[in-house]
Amino acid sequence: MKYKIRYKPAFSTLFVTLSPGDSITAEAGAMISMDAKITMKSHLSGNLCSAFLKAFLGKESLFVNTYTNETGQPLRIVLTRKVVGDLVALELDDDAICFQPGAFIAQTPDLDMGVDFAGFISWISGEGLFRLKVKGRGTVFFGAYGGIHEKDVVGEYAVDNGHLVAYEPDIRMGIGLAGGILSSIFSGEGLVNKLKGDGKIYLQSRSLNSLVKFLKPKVPK
Repeated sequence: MKYKIRYKPAFSTLFVTLSPGDSITAEAGAMISMDAKITMKSHLSGNLCSAFLKAFLGKESLFVNTYTNETGQPLRIVLTRKVVGDLVALELDDDAICFQPGAFIAQTPDLDMGVDFAGFISWISGEGLFRLKVKGRGTVFFGAYGGIHEKDVVGEYAVDNGHLVAYEPDIRMGIGLAGGILSSIFSGEGLVNKLKGDGKIYLQSRSLNSLVKFLKPKVPK
């Protein structure tokens, strides 16, 4: 399998060339176009329990689609997200990555996808009660609203709510004030996500929640 991400960073789109016998699993609705000879099969995302957790608590699709090249020639499929922004291809080597709701796009078939309990602190901070976890050896593709910034966390790091996209499992979530009580209130920052541990995180440069808050008073009722 070969892939290329084009139109970065605002309108990133994933172009995948499947060699004979190759396949890729993608979130429902991610496909823009594909060669007509590619075979598509829809199935639950994991077992029944994890699929329902992923759909109703993780805000992901109940089903995923697996696209397979059963011909003797290379075929192409084009994938993207519903929201404009950047895409990242991450190579996993017997390790894992956790995603916030809506970030996952696609993965190679050797990877395992599941749902973990993220904790009540994650829910309070606006990042969701459950998290999508992908592990194994292969390539996973994910995206964000805006540009994506990779950061190595050592110890503690503060992230504004709504900007965390993905993180390694050793990162733990906490919640706290951005500064002192008065400065946190009047600065508009309020509560922030206090991440603890050692590992990589991926941040998005824009927040959909902030966009909604900005547009809401401007939309006529």
